[in-house]
Amino acid sequence: MIVEIGRRKTGVDILLGILLVVAGVIILGDTALVTVVSVRFLGWAALIVGVAELLSALFRLRAGHFWSTALGGALLAVLGVLILRNTLAAALTLTLAAGALFLASGVTRVAMSFAVPEHRWGLLVGGLASVVLGVIVLFNIVTATFTLLGVLLGVQILVEGFTLMFLGRPYVREVPARSTTAGVSSGQR
Repeated sequence: MIVEIGRRKTGVDILLGILLVVAGVIILGDTALVTVVSVRFLGWAALIVGVAELLSALFRLRAGHFWSTALGGALLAVLGVLILRNTLAAALTLTLAAGALFLASGVTRVAMSFAVPEHRWGLLVGGLASVVLGVIVLFNIVTATFTLLGVLLGVQILVEGFTLMFLGRPYVREVPARSTTAGVSSGQR
């Protein structure tokens, strides 16, 4: 079997793409609200998954891995509660982590641009853009706290919408391989 990878675009893809673009524009219209909503969503998700993991640890009393599952669930539940109680501090922490990630990945790309001559300019330009973005976020942490997460979410949804509208959805399917010995009888091999 040969795996075939391609893209397929239908009318539904175009409609969903348009809806995603509209949602992205709405999100970019009020990034502060979206930041708060996304941080609260993250807090609730952590709390719910943490409680579910604690409950699943009870079913593993005899099977092993009880303590690691219980500890992981408890930590995740506590993290969810902390995020829900201190939404602003959680947004600040996530923004600080995003700024540090932009800066670190940018420095890494710039360093790799000198080691990989085939992709030097792409890595260098992308790396410098990430470094600049990281420095802007880290030096304007208070302003970025209220907007960065909403802007990132809005831009991501816009890109997904345009990708879906213009390129469609990716698909993967298995295709039977063609035999290279077709037409050769068993006596001629």
